[in-house]
This record gives sequence, structure tokens and C-alpha cells, in this order.
Amino acid sequence: MEVTIEQALDFIYTHTPKKQTRILPLEQALGSILADDLIATHNLPPYDNSAMDGYGVKVADGGKCVKVSHTIFAGDNSDAVVNTNHAIKIMTGAKIPQGCELVVPHEDTTACEDGILLPSDLVNAKHIRRAGEDIKCCETLLNEGEKLQAHQITLLASQGISHVKVYKKIRVAIFASGSELKMHFENVQDSHQLYNTNAPALKARCEELGCEVDFIGTAKDSLVDLKQHIKSALECDLIVTSGGVSVGDADYTKEAFSSFKMQTYFDKIQIKPGKPTTFGRIENTMVLNLPGNPMAASLNFELFGQSILLAMSGEKQKYLNTIDAKISQDYPHRSERRSLLAGYFDGSEFTPCKHFAPGMVKPLSQANAYVMLSEKCSGIKKEDTLKVIPIRFAFTTQHKKSLVSC
Repeated sequence: MEVTIEQALDFIYTHTPKKQTRILPLEQALGSILADDLIATHNLPPYDNSAMDGYGVKVADGGKCVKVSHTIFAGDNSDAVVNTNHAIKIMTGAKIPQGCELVVPHEDTTACEDGILLPSDLVNAKHIRRAGEDIKCCETLLNEGEKLQAHQITLLASQGISHVKVYKKIRVAIFASGSELKMHFENVQDSHQLYNTNAPALKARCEELGCEVDFIGTAKDSLVDLKQHIKSALECDLIVTSGGVSVGDADYTKEAFSSFKMQTYFDKIQIKPGKPTTFGRIENTMVLNLPGNPMAASLNFELFGQSILLAMSGEKQKYLNTIDAKISQDYPHRSERRSLLAGYFDGSEFTPCKHFAPGMVKPLSQANAYVMLSEKCSGIKKEDTLKVIPIRFAFTTQHKKSLVSC
């Protein structure tokens, strides 16, 4: 069944299940997606404390020379009391003693005969960090579907959270099909042979996106070999293949997957390049069959493969997002299908790749983004605004957005 890009993405988000969950120690949870809301168990700070090294005093003693009677360090459980005409020396982070109305920084005082001379313009509560001003007990810290990055780990550690419930990492199996293909560690001996660039590229990209990858290599153009590769991949959450999905006499990929009773959601997309991209399911394993041309395979994986991974991950921000940017030059364009165009985004402008064809490998090594051009687009003028989709960093959103430019 041939579908539009929007229909293809709807099929992906409708039929791709979330991963199951597991419990991880906080130290091993970086990059994982939370499977539960997390609630604060105590205030932070847990008590009023000093934001400065200085002196705990009363506002009424402004401009006076006061005696220093005691010192409180961070971690002390002192029962000292601040009285009129007296100050208590206090260190950063130390608990505010009873009777203290503000903290005067050490550098704002001068020595006097009986102790220290305070400034005259004292302000109540200055340099005091109040209990719960950062985090209040019982407030929501993080929500289910949020990714744990370094500063989220900091937040949880501040609450003494040692273990978290997260979605399991996605396990992907990758292989290419084609008897003419050789792996990069083999020798190409005949003029009709090529190196398998798709499988190593897709493996690396899935690892960049946080997946565990089973790298199966290359299948020959035979039903027997393809079935063996598929069978060895069925324990994974997602199988990604490239090649063998068009209408050539030796394109057996669809037939091989059909023998495993694969439910096919679509097998053609109104897109250029990559029309014969196929998406389906064998029991609990999702399947994405990409075309064999390297540029077509990589760009379609960025759009459809990454969407499958996002839908499966449990991440709240599961939809691809765009950045508005002006194109740096005129770009002639006419196509009856939506088109993916790779290029370089410098933070303000998007420059299309100079040489661009579905079978090329070099352009994507120089690109860091792509745009999706409408089938109605009759050309782009310099300074026109496009919707750029990054591929060198993750940029996603909680709500579905249009990805189409022009």
C-alpha cells in the first residue's frame, strides 16, 4: 500500500509499542527515559541556611559595633541564639540560628573595638536561603517520559533517590541485502562488487541514538540467506534492512519477510528518494525495510527510523521538530513527490548539498540537517524560510508538527 509521509508517520506512532521497563541504579540511568513520575520526599534546602560566609545578626543592629560570640559551620547542629548587639559568625550552608534575621557577608564588615562594625542599611532575610525555596516536599520532580540527562541526575541525587524505573534500551538488528555487497573488512575483487556502506552507517546511527545494535552484516540475494538473517534478528525490537525492496528480479526481501507472516502497514511512500520504504511487524518485532541507495536509506532512516525509535522509547517528546532557517541560495526544484534535501545548517542559514543523488554517500557526511520540500514547491529563492530538521543533534517535541517546507 502506498501512503503519504503523514500517513506513514501515523502508522508508525499507532502501531509501534513502547519498550518494557526495568529498575536501574541512578549511576547507570544516564540517557534513559523515565517510566514513572518522581515526587520530592523532602524540602531542599531542608532548613534555612546561609548563602554566604558572614555574620548572622538582627536588622536593628545596623550601623552598630556588635560582639561576635560564636561560630557555626556547615553541618553543625548548633543551639546558639542571635541576641541584640551580638553576631554569630556563620559559614556558607550552615543552619541559620534562632533569632538571626539576616546574614551580613564578611567583606561588608570592618573590625571595631568590641567585634565588628555592621553596615547601616541592613535588609531582613538577606543572604538566607529558605527551606524549600529550591524544591518543596511532595512537588513533582520529573515526569514519566522525560530523558535523564546530567542535570536531571543531579536533581534526583539531591533527593537521595538511588534507583529509578526506566524504559529499556531499544535493541536493533541491522543488515543489508545484495550479493554484490562486500563488508568493509573484505576485499572487493570484481568490478561489479561494492562495499556495504548502509549497514555500518545504520549501526552507527542507531548507537548515536542510544540503541543496542546487533550487527548482522550482509545477506545474499536468496530467500534462504535472507530468511536466516531475519530469523537471527527476531529477538530484537526493531529490524532495519536496506536493499531488495524494489521490483528487480533479485529483490527477495519482501518475500522473505512475508514468509514470517509479517503484517505490512505500508510498502511504498510518496517520497523522493526512497519510495519503496516498507514498515511492518512480525509478532513483537517492528520491521523497517529501506531502499539500497545509501542517500535514500540514510535520509529515510532519519525520518521514519528515528520516528520508530522515538515512539518505542517512551519519551514524551517523541515527534521530530524543526528549526526555521533561511536558505542561503536559490534552489531550483520540481517534483511530483515530497522530497528530502540534505544540507548544512550553520545556525541561521541552510545550504543544500552541491551534489546530491540517491546513490551517493559523501553528501550526508558533510550535512548536518535536511528539509522536506512540498510536492507543490516550484523552486526556492534565497532568503526564503525553510523548516530544517537536524541530524547531528536530537531536536524533538511533545506535540506533532508539520515538517514540510515551501
